[in-house]
Amino acid sequence: MKAIVHGDTTLPASDPRALQDAVLPDPTPEAHDLLVEVRAVSVNPVDTKVRQGLVQRESKVLGWDVSGVVRAVGSAVSRFAVGDEVYYAGELFRPGCNSELHLVDEHLAGHKPKSLDHAQAAALPLTAITAWELLFDRLGATEGGGAGQQLLVMGAAGGVGSVLVQLARQLTELTVIGTASRQETQDWVRQLGAHHVIDHHQPLRPQLEALGLDGVTLVASLTHTDEHFTQLVDVLRPQGRLGVIDDPAQLDVVPMKAKSLSLHWELMFTRSLFQTPDKVRQHEILERVAGLIDQGTLKTTLGEHLGRIDAANLRRAHAQLESHQARGKLVLEGF
Repeated sequence: MKAIVHGDTTLPASDPRALQDAVLPDPTPEAHDLLVEVRAVSVNPVDTKVRQGLVQRESKVLGWDVSGVVRAVGSAVSRFAVGDEVYYAGELFRPGCNSELHLVDEHLAGHKPKSLDHAQAAALPLTAITAWELLFDRLGATEGGGAGQQLLVMGAAGGVGSVLVQLARQLTELTVIGTASRQETQDWVRQLGAHHVIDHHQPLRPQLEALGLDGVTLVASLTHTDEHFTQLVDVLRPQGRLGVIDDPAQLDVVPMKAKSLSLHWELMFTRSLFQTPDKVRQHEILERVAGLIDQGTLKTTLGEHLGRIDAANLRRAHAQLESHQARGKLVLEGF
């Protein structure tokens, strides 16, 4: 099968050796595996981190967002059949999905939304699971709840933020404040449903006060947490919650004590990394998201289609992600 592999050394995305086209053996499904013909993929920050050597793993094939078609199933599979269209984010330490064929545990996959094509569906899995787990499992928001409370989403125009804003606006009564720094990204966040948009390059408190808010109940910090941490502690109300998904170089949590603030980390790979008893929850989340998409409650977060799945286009996607200028998700489709 065709695949794209990353090199043995840390190289910039612009270097042709960073990601290269290759031919690898076809994989064989184990008991609970689906063998999926990959139709479209999207690119996430974790792809760039592995390529840069910040996350160590054996497989040289990257990629954790797929939309495709089941071509074979393992002997114990019960949730899917050959021919089903699926979407999923896979596991961190199995071979990635930048290949024509890919294996995934059925507990981690969902049926693709019927109303989306493969490119639109590939934009969703990793960010949808991350956003859902962050909002409901970590920050403790409840569907239909949150009246009188506020959620501040730092970096709301990115992949996770683009789903999180929609989930919070559509499924809760929280007042949603998103941050974005450019007119283009601010408009995007408003289109996704944020009640208010502020600029994270400017002091946060004066902007919140201009909206009539003296603080917020919940914060989802999706990027540059260490740069904004002091301000986040300042604007959080007493007994508020801070949810984080990025990798701060350092984080001194002692200032959180006075307000009895709580810190919650979210990594969507935790359930598969530790094979937790509830790992099927990710299947359930994807099934629920597909239903919400098909009902018109949520929409795809595809930001830009970069062409077919090959090394050159993946290098472009990595470079664009590393520039921190992406809006929504970057998607590639077909071999």
